[in-house]
Amino acid sequence: MGTAVRKQQLLTQVTELDRDLRTIRQMLRRPAEMAVAKAGLTAPQQSVMRVLFNSKGLSLKDLSQELGLAHSTVSGIVDRLERRGLVERRPYQADLRVTEIVVSRQARDYWRRTWPLLRMSPLAEALRSATSSERAQTLRGVRALRRLLERQNRPSRRRPLL
Repeated sequence: MGTAVRKQQLLTQVTELDRDLRTIRQMLRRPAEMAVAKAGLTAPQQSVMRVLFNSKGLSLKDLSQELGLAHSTVSGIVDRLERRGLVERRPYQADLRVTEIVVSRQARDYWRRTWPLLRMSPLAEALRSATSSERAQTLRGVRALRRLLERQNRPSRRRPLL
């Protein structure tokens, strides 16, 4: 078999695997996306919540900079989230003149309990309906792909794809 044919086969396999992995990622994210949609959060509100969940709290100025949005825009978003009980404004410990915006305890507790279930549910359901042989085959395949990617990502092993 010629080099051009092998390269074409590799490209076909890479394309197919990429498509399958994208589809799998979408299916795994779907329950979380549905929960966010059910909560009725707008895209900007989701962005604010995402940034705040990944912080211990931010001033309005810092939150605006992080999001790349105007101070007045972020202030309005925070006001609406605060009315819904999702965020709180607290005095900043280092400077009591500054207000810090944090995810409310209620929202953080809900997300801490719910998020893992939303993320794991599609996998658990798929594996629950699989035979033990299918589960073992799936784990072997995913582990093999991970090992191949880890091996390829070593600096000394990098080379052009095709």
